[in-house]
Amino acid sequence: MPAQSRESAVIAVLYEEGGEPHVVLTRRSPRMRQHAHEIAFPGGRRDPEDESLWHTAVREAAEEIALDPAAIEHVGELDSFVTGGSQSLVHPYVAVAHERPRVHVASPDEVESVRHIALSELLLDEVWREEIWPFSDELGDRAVTFFEVIGDTIWGATGSMLRQLLAIATQTESEPGSGSEQSAR
Repeated sequence: MPAQSRESAVIAVLYEEGGEPHVVLTRRSPRMRQHAHEIAFPGGRRDPEDESLWHTAVREAAEEIALDPAAIEHVGELDSFVTGGSQSLVHPYVAVAHERPRVHVASPDEVESVRHIALSELLLDEVWREEIWPFSDELGDRAVTFFEVIGDTIWGATGSMLRQLLAIATQTESEPGSGSEQSAR
């Protein structure tokens, strides 16, 4: 299988509401073959006709949650990440919407629900934790990040991406829950 066929792209859409930044996440459909029922950023696999991985993320978000590409502005990228289950190389992009995105479940086969979460919620001490998990001999032990919010556990690749996004948004290298929430308010 060519490497490109296992490449995916996701998009973290940030917007301000009530004076604080929020992020858009989805709950994946239980019908998905990989990562079913998990909380994730909108996105998916690269198609051969996609001009770039940014276009993959935007196309997938439009298909999954009806995100209007004209309503967002590309502002950066996070570190790429190989998922444990699907072994897909995920390229996370960051975009800003100038108002709360008008999104909904557009593809029930892929998305069960759309979630809007305040970044301040993710920065609370009781929400965040990290565990060291043994992986393959090549990867060794890896830190796995967890966020317990909205009645769900956000973890794995999405948890790691959220952790990096929070560090950038708060302009700190500190861990969530270690006082960094002060700089986000």
